[in-house]
Order: sequence, then structure tokens, then C-alpha cells
Amino acid sequence: MSGGNSSCLTPGFFILNGVPGLEAAHIWISLPFCLMYIIALVGNVGLIYLIGHEQALHRPMYYFLALLSSTDVALCTTTVPNMLCIFWFNFKEIDFNACLAQMFFVHMLTGMESGVLMLMALDRYMAICYPLRYATILTNPVIAKAGLATFLRSVMLIIPFTFFTKRLPYCQGNLIPHTYCDHMSVAKVSCGNVKVNAIYGLMVALLIGVFDICCISASYTMILRAVVSLSSADARHKAFSTCTSHICAIVITYVPAFFTFFTHRFGGHNIPHHIHIIVASLYLLLPPTMNPIVYGVKTKQIREGVLKFLLGDKTGFT
Repeated sequence: MSGGNSSCLTPGFFILNGVPGLEAAHIWISLPFCLMYIIALVGNVGLIYLIGHEQALHRPMYYFLALLSSTDVALCTTTVPNMLCIFWFNFKEIDFNACLAQMFFVHMLTGMESGVLMLMALDRYMAICYPLRYATILTNPVIAKAGLATFLRSVMLIIPFTFFTKRLPYCQGNLIPHTYCDHMSVAKVSCGNVKVNAIYGLMVALLIGVFDICCISASYTMILRAVVSLSSADARHKAFSTCTSHICAIVITYVPAFFTFFTHRFGGHNIPHHIHIIVASLYLLLPPTMNPIVYGVKTKQIREGVLKFLLGDKTGFT
């Protein structure tokens, strides 16, 4: 390797092998990935535009949704074009530093997405449990500070990944059996001790994933208690219906994320490797694709805004 011999411990490039064992089917695998990427771009950019221009959507819930959509666009754009180059043109080489950069952005943005979902859960908690104080607590400056704090948390926790991975010796090859540069996939190519990488990865999973899920669970426990205490069945249904889109987004995001995380560390030998790679790739593409659809179908204000735009009624736009 430009790192092909054992005397060169840092390769000039890695080779991303796509989906090992299914190379002959790369073209067919690429078709749903390409379609999902187009849907993700159109849906999320459309949501951001709609929220920015529709006055009725200038509320905390939709500001957080716009932040989630922005994160989703960046996340799938970080990986999918590179995947398609592998599938379509057999462009498998990626520069060592470019691989580390992709690894950083993939994990930073997935951490950011988890944080935004937590903020959206807290938003629903405030809206349902403290409706009279909702607008005074979640002001625009508070929303901006919460978004910035979530971003900084993700950046600061993920930066060490790049240093831990860069210090490793790569003396046994530069072939990564994956469609993108994932932290543990890159680390496992090394001939060095990856214990620090594995331990820090677990720490980050606790500090981001587990912490966020605990906050989300606590928020919905209190929401459920507040909703059940309402005297009217119609009021209970209306209150809880505002959470259904967010619950769907949580399931779409965390189920493949936990599958990928645990199979990488504990169950990789029991699951065919190509299944793991496909799920890990979909994990980055499924939430950006489905979130705009879920919110578009489940949220009345967004449906009305889309219809208003498509029918040419711009009265609600600025």
C-alpha cells in the first residue's frame, strides 16, 4: 500500500470495499440508496425552506425540526455520494486524512441527531406539561443556545476519535470492508492495540446515546402522566398526537443505530458481514429519508404549508 509494506505505518489511502461478498450486486444495491438520498435531500431541504418561510411554523417545535433536517442533509451527504462512487464507478480509494474527516463528520452528526431528538422530547414535555409557560421558557435565544450546546457536545466528544485512530499503526493492509469510514471499521484494520478506541467508543455511546435516551424516556414518562391525568379523552388524544411524529423519528433513528453499535462490538460473528454493512449504511440514510415523510404525514401544519405552496397560495409566506 502506499502503505503496502510493513515499514509504512500510515497508509496514503484506504480502500473502501463496499459490501463484501455482494460486489456483483453493487449496481442493484445502489438504486434504493440513490432514490433514498434524493428523497432525503428534497424532503429535508423542502422542510427547512417551509419552516423558514411559513409564519405559522415559527415555533420552537419546528425550529428543532429544521435543525434535525439540516443535520440529516449533512449526514447523508457526508457518505452517500462516496457510496455511489463505489457502487457505480468502482472508485474505492479514499485518502487517509479524508477518511478520518469522513469518520469525524459521520459520528459527530449522528451524535448531533441524537441530541436534537432529545431537545425535541424536552420541547414536547414543556409544551404539554407547562403550556402556559412554554412560549416564555423556549424563547429563540434559548433554542439557539440549546442547539449550540448540542453541537459543541458532539464535536468535543468525537474529536478524540480522529486522534486515537490516526495514532494506530496500519502495517497489515489498507482494505476496509465497508461503504464508508466508520470508527471501529477503520480501527480494526490496524495491527495495533485498539482497546483505547473501543473503551472510548463505549464512553461516547454512554455520554451521548444512553444519556439522550434516558432524557427522552424521562420526558415521555412525565408526558404520559400529564396526558393520562387530563379529564377529556379528546384532550388526551390531541396532546399525545403531537408526539407521534417524534416517537416515529426516535424509533427510526435508534433501532438501526443500536443494531450497528452492538453487532460491531459483541455480535459481529453471528451476523453475516454483508447484512451488517447494509444495515450500517441504511442507519445513516433511513432517518434522513423517513423524517420528512413522517412529519409531513403526521403534522397538520406542515401538510397545510406544503399544500399552500404546491397550490401557489403564497399568502402565508414572507
